[in-house]
Amino acid sequence: MISTNSLSLTAICSLTTLLSSCGGTPTAKNATLSKPNIIFILADDMGYGDLSCYGNKYIQTPNIDKLAETGTRFRQCYAGSAISSPSRCALMTGKNTGNTTIRDNFCVAGGLEGLKNGNPIRRMHILPTDTTIATVLSDAGYQTCLVNKWHLDGFNPEATPLNRGFDEFYGWLISTPHSNDPYYYPYYRFSNDSLIHIEANAHDQHVKHNTDLSTDDAIKFIHRNKENPFFLYLAYDAPHEPYIIDETVWYDDESWDMNTKRYASLITHADRAIGRLLDELDNLGIRENTLVIFASDNGAAVQAPLEELGCNGVFKGRKGLLYEGGLRVPFIVNQPGKVKQQVLDNQIYFPDVLPTLAALTDAKTPQGMNGINILPLFYGEEVDTDNRLLYWEFTGKQRAARKGDWKVVSVKRNAPLELYNLKEDITESNNLAEMYPEKVAEFEKEMQAMRVPTPNWPLLNE
Repeated sequence: MISTNSLSLTAICSLTTLLSSCGGTPTAKNATLSKPNIIFILADDMGYGDLSCYGNKYIQTPNIDKLAETGTRFRQCYAGSAISSPSRCALMTGKNTGNTTIRDNFCVAGGLEGLKNGNPIRRMHILPTDTTIATVLSDAGYQTCLVNKWHLDGFNPEATPLNRGFDEFYGWLISTPHSNDPYYYPYYRFSNDSLIHIEANAHDQHVKHNTDLSTDDAIKFIHRNKENPFFLYLAYDAPHEPYIIDETVWYDDESWDMNTKRYASLITHADRAIGRLLDELDNLGIRENTLVIFASDNGAAVQAPLEELGCNGVFKGRKGLLYEGGLRVPFIVNQPGKVKQQVLDNQIYFPDVLPTLAALTDAKTPQGMNGINILPLFYGEEVDTDNRLLYWEFTGKQRAARKGDWKVVSVKRNAPLELYNLKEDITESNNLAEMYPEKVAEFEKEMQAMRVPTPNWPLLNE
């Protein structure tokens, strides 16, 4: 065994070169130079219109705006679903909700039973057979980490991020309800598989906000892996209700009610945290080798100040509905000197993320993906994204699909599909189903072919 302590720098360099030429493992530094770091930042229930760069006139988001101004901003990105768990499942697995393991927050059959607000419910969890982004990137040599919200474990304590491809995890789980209690100023929190105390928040003190805790954990992970290729999935709680934040200085002079001030403050506070994260990348000298993506998991919720702040822009609907206001979300991609400064109208959605990151890292793309590789779009090249069917369902309750300028949607059980031309009617105001029944029939045929049955959300005719 050779001791590097006794070798000269020249000898070490020669040995490294020899190992590389013989097919040996490259150094961590070389691995970093050959593969970019990836940070995917996900907001929770942030509407399409909540950011200044997407037209908001009230909420301050300078750091996210800068990412948009110096990178690629997509105007027609769709989440994986209109609520959290199925949207995140689509993101992680590259499949749409006609094919994913999790298709709604609560399931009709299967899964495991637990309690929500004291009432018994069932939740489905992501399975060991589900290939995740973390699995794919780990196989490609990346150190993988999830910070904060997973929401794919249901009530199964064996379906944690550490069981589904992530090397590290800092945050909270559904299966351990008190791991994020109280919300936004938690006393309990997971550090990998250990449940730790946040002493600053003991006795219900509001000292360490969860957005700051999450950013601290993210920065620590980056520091530990600054010389290795890493994938950081930073899933903030903000601005999910309940809207709890003590720092509202940005909006104290506004005449809004406190609900509105706190909602806006949760977003601006998260924006400040993102700025702090980006500054650390600069300080470490790895910003230019780090691809940063920002998105939201679905549209703003009914509890949000939808009218006062224009949270979902001009779009119809909100979280929980498969209209545009529930599905269309911000999506920003940034890497200095690599990703082009541009605004794109290509139709993309969350299932595209896994095959795209696999292509970026030369990883093997799993079979059976509903998404496509949109990586060339980041660099100003063309990808045909608009002549395919984008599909969503809350099994047996709501359905939607988009292809080209056309979209069909039904938000009530057994209700007929509504048809809209989004190019001419972005607000989904003029239902054209009776005028173009043949187009509705074409959609129906493609939608039936897109989905596969699931035992957790059975249909009566399956």
